[in-house]
Amino acid sequence: MTLNQEVDALRRVPLFRQIEARRLKLLAFTSERLVFSKSEDVVVQGDPGDACYIILDGDADVLVSTPSGNISVATLGKNEVIGEIAILTGVPRTATVRANTELTALKVGKETFFQLVGEVPEMAMEIMRELARRLERTTAELQRARSVNS
Repeated sequence: MTLNQEVDALRRVPLFRQIEARRLKLLAFTSERLVFSKSEDVVVQGDPGDACYIILDGDADVLVSTPSGNISVATLGKNEVIGEIAILTGVPRTATVRANTELTALKVGKETFFQLVGEVPEMAMEIMRELARRLERTTAELQRARSVNS
């Protein structure tokens, strides 16, 4: 994938829609492109959050560890972001994200991410929307899990 293809991919990510092309190019240039094998962990629950990942291709399960084992609370795919909660809050990773297929992602460092949020206020609004969607989805999954175990 070329730098311009990575910029085009970033433009499709809701979080980055408001960012001008030159900043997206810099983001793509400063990000590390990684490939994860099927069943490989992208991030692990409890680890420190030093970066987020933008999925360019493939999909992954979001797994939360419970006393009964892992519960899948979501599946993430192309153009979605992994791990921004840990870098935003400074808390350890809240879930493990495991590749379902070969997964290609851009790794964005914490400092770069915070710089973008500071420079592009619309990005902060989109982060809040995404976090609210995830909270709603997680709450629904937990309610379903409780009803199955009752």
